[in-house]
Amino acid sequence: MTSEPIFRRAGRPPDGAPNVVAIVLDDTGFAQLGCFGSDIATPAMDRLAAGGLRYNRFHVTAMCSPTRASFLTGRNHHAVGMGFLADLPLDHHGYTARIPRSAAPLPRILRDHGYSTLAVGKWHLTPRYERSAAGPFSHWPLGAGFERYYGFLQGDANHYAPNLVEDNHYVDPPATPEEGYHLTEDLTGRAIRFLDDQRHAAPGKPFFLYVGLGATHSPHHVTPEWSEPYRGRFDRGWDAWREEIFQRQLATGVVPPGTVLTPRPDWVRAWADLGPDERRMYARQQEVFAGFRTHADAQIGRLLDQLEETGQLGNTIVVLFSDNGASAEGGVDGSFNEHRFTSGIAESLRDNLAHYDDWGGPSTYNHYAWGWAWAGNTPFRLWKRYTWLGGTRTPLIVHWPDGIRDGGAIRGPVVHVNDLFPTLLDAIGIEAPDVVDGIEQQRIDGASFRAGFDDAGAPAPRDTQYFELLGSRSLIHGRWKATTDHVSTGVLDEERLLTGSRSFAADHWALYDLSADFSEATDVSAEHPGVVGELRRRWDLEAGRNHVLPLYDDLVNRFGALIGPAWPVGGDRTFRPGASPVCDESLPMLFGGFRFTAEVEAAGASDGVLFALGDRHGGFALYVAAGRLAFTFSRAGELIEVTGDRPVPPGRQSLGVAHTTGQDGPAFHLLHGDAVVGSVTFDGLLPVALQHGGTGLRLGHDAGLPVSDRYRVPSSWNGRLHSVRLQTPGPARPDLLADLRTALHAD
Repeated sequence: MTSEPIFRRAGRPPDGAPNVVAIVLDDTGFAQLGCFGSDIATPAMDRLAAGGLRYNRFHVTAMCSPTRASFLTGRNHHAVGMGFLADLPLDHHGYTARIPRSAAPLPRILRDHGYSTLAVGKWHLTPRYERSAAGPFSHWPLGAGFERYYGFLQGDANHYAPNLVEDNHYVDPPATPEEGYHLTEDLTGRAIRFLDDQRHAAPGKPFFLYVGLGATHSPHHVTPEWSEPYRGRFDRGWDAWREEIFQRQLATGVVPPGTVLTPRPDWVRAWADLGPDERRMYARQQEVFAGFRTHADAQIGRLLDQLEETGQLGNTIVVLFSDNGASAEGGVDGSFNEHRFTSGIAESLRDNLAHYDDWGGPSTYNHYAWGWAWAGNTPFRLWKRYTWLGGTRTPLIVHWPDGIRDGGAIRGPVVHVNDLFPTLLDAIGIEAPDVVDGIEQQRIDGASFRAGFDDAGAPAPRDTQYFELLGSRSLIHGRWKATTDHVSTGVLDEERLLTGSRSFAADHWALYDLSADFSEATDVSAEHPGVVGELRRRWDLEAGRNHVLPLYDDLVNRFGALIGPAWPVGGDRTFRPGASPVCDESLPMLFGGFRFTAEVEAAGASDGVLFALGDRHGGFALYVAAGRLAFTFSRAGELIEVTGDRPVPPGRQSLGVAHTTGQDGPAFHLLHGDAVVGSVTFDGLLPVALQHGGTGLRLGHDAGLPVSDRYRVPSSWNGRLHSVRLQTPGPARPDLLADLRTALHAD
């Protein structure tokens, strides 16, 4: 009798395989780092640049989810189903928001070769309706090949009270704003803990650490000690600041000699034309943004220090890049609470000025005016969501002391985010697998630029790359770039003010000679119509092979293709306390009317929260204060409140709130059983989404930030809560335009 061993030993990395740390910045423009021309202090990132390589012709997809999918898979974003945001999955191949098994992500490949795989921060690759406690978890970070995860699944987060996930479950932040909590610090601390745990348990085992910072996506949350050093720094305005950045870029070689600074467009107002209050408010917005940027840099510095102190920095490849250019979603004026946009509340200078002193604090969900986004993308035109260079060309730094000898140099070949995947595998010495879990892998669209680490004259790894985002199209082929003037929907000020085409048939394809025109400044399409025709033909070919079509420009068609939940929530739900907060995506739409009924046993002196969702920036809570039932609905910080006209009696009973939309206008009604004990009417409608970063319905308590200052958090119901029933009239047809705008602001 013989026996054969059946245990299959784990894969091993090549000898001397480097660690990999990928740091993905959010909404950071080409000119917003010190090493790319800014005067915003970024010493940690400047340190990486001084010891590594800066790439000044690095390109991304112009939005978050698509760029992250492209980086992790090495494929074009449409080719892996991420042609738009994970928040709006569609039933067309290029827009499902589900990375297919035929494109195994980088962490899965590295894990199979013996790496530890760790991730913290922003994910935004899990499709809508798969982000609840029920999953499915195949598109969560652990399903993509990471072994540990701590961060947030949605496109943005409140940095004082985020909607956090650990591995495959939601958790509360470990501290409160009053205790000094800040998300970026928490993420960095968790990353360091992951690394220490890994090093203690498996010394010598290489790791892949993915760090997706929420900074500098709005809200620009930072405490005063970080923003105050910038007080008065930007009083000269965005025109002068942009010119100063450009001169530093030229002087340091970040942009080549002869680069043209593209002019200010008409829709960005000249600083000289602004009034005193406008200048004061806009300057404050940029001061806080700069503090937010510097604070995030300090956390990157903490991580680098840990790697250096443990002797791991030398053989660690650090790649740092931004997912898209600076964001103009703050519009003309900026916003103290960008949820106002998706609630249909117009921004105003007066409202912003009312929050001047606490801008960036827990009472705000702030974004800056788009003049700063324009300046943050110097020397390019436009911004995030457009395939002009202002949206697609962002900083890239590669740092690897043991593998890069030309520290501080600038590399100029055209590279794309999908090239990082094969470049990292090449540097490690791993070949991409042809088959994973029995699934044949689709072609890799990127190509390695590893040769350029050693050879400053190494050519670009490829000569053709297409771009498409929200109908904005472009293509690089060799020395040429063709770009359309298509204006997308979703940002009200853009729809109102931007010049350009609103029809695919009428789009103008501008042409730029990138060998002589670094900043995409001079349209030569009239001189080279044949080249324009050839690039348009190539774009069509790329669109076909990457599943870009159909192009979505009309929202009715997008709605018709929306992938709904596999298990529809229905219009009558009963929830019991003791479980995790109920994900907002697991609740029926509320804007068409609702009734919440809480079955309770009330104490003699009733107090506390019966249920709550969201916070003061957007949310609602039913609670008892001073012995009376009360309800607060925050419509992007605009509080609608009603209090019962009698005390809550002791004993078992039903307490509730109903929202009606009858002929007398929208109203909230407080209920003791079926008796109405208080009502309030209001103008306008309820928003489709209350929190851009997602939230959950808490039963019997509230935590984080309160919906109303009439109760303090943490606040628990001091009686017994048996259940909460939610009834709605039935499936509500969402306002798709509002849904799109919510998704754009959450990206």
